Amino acid sequence: MASALNDYFNSPGIGLGCMNLSHAYGSPVAEPDAINALHAAFDMGYRHFDTATLYGGGKNETLVGKALKAKRQSLFLASKCGMAIGQESGTKEINGRPDILKSQCEASLRRLQTDHIDLYYLHRLDPKVAIEESVGALAELVHEGKIGAIGLSEVSAATLARAQKEHPIAALQTEYSLWSRNPEIAVLDACKNSGTAFVAFSPLARGFLANGLRDISTLEPKDIRNNMPRFNAENYPKNLMLLDKYLQIAEAADCTPAQMALAWVRSRGDFIVPIPGTRYVEHMEDNLSADAVTLSDDTLSQLDALINQSTVHGPRYNSAQQTEIDTEEFA
Repeated sequence: MASALNDYFNSPGIGLGCMNLSHAYGSPVAEPDAINALHAAFDMGYRHFDTATLYGGGKNETLVGKALKAKRQSLFLASKCGMAIGQESGTKEINGRPDILKSQCEASLRRLQTDHIDLYYLHRLDPKVAIEESVGALAELVHEGKIGAIGLSEVSAATLARAQKEHPIAALQTEYSLWSRNPEIAVLDACKNSGTAFVAFSPLARGFLANGLRDISTLEPKDIRNNMPRFNAENYPKNLMLLDKYLQIAEAADCTPAQMALAWVRSRGDFIVPIPGTRYVEHMEDNLSADAVTLSDDTLSQLDALINQSTVHGPRYNSAQQTEIDTEEFA
């Protein structure tokens, strides 16, 4: 990435995932409260804000644009295309055709009230469209000045390599935390070797590692975790058995559970940027404070042994969700 892009991307080294305010985790936050939360996030030091065409059917981009337009020159703005709520179907659709990506970018610019997006991701690989075609369209948007750099989300190391032959890829985003280790198969090395930033979404394991969910019966019906195997009635009680020891490690490390989870992610490489998402200002403060937390080698070893792909119960996605991603899977 260019140095100017790198400055915003890594200072501070923790970004804010904005999705939770509008999408996937229960009812959307009322607009005045959501705007106040985004203002608070900026004031406490967040500079990297991540949204997408998909979130709330465009409502999250509209919210981010309304809240942060006056601060636009002082922040790093990331959004995504290629996955959206279909106007006719009313359901999620993946489409990586060049004309679709370009039209979605124009709509994103309007909703975000800006003339450019610093980092624009292909949200999902469309199996019907060659990655070279999708990236080629995004490259044209770079040349037009509408986006600053290209990112990819939930793709494999092989797809990244193909994409990079078409145009430099500034960032690859996928889920990464103690309990989602898939990037360690190949993607982390691929990013490090190619100078591509790795952006870790759900670094708190969708609230699990922040000790934010003890009782899955409290989830709202529309909460995305209701459809995730790790949160079902069979697997979640088993996963909770890992949490008590995890909390003991956090107490010994003199940090909060969320801070420890984020510090672990950051310890994996200086090219890694976690973007925890939350709708609560107090959680934003807690997460951002992890920027100053350094874990001892002993603590890191304890965490690695306690929570990993062999000790967590259930895959991260159900079978339908799994078909939408291109990431490597453990045997």
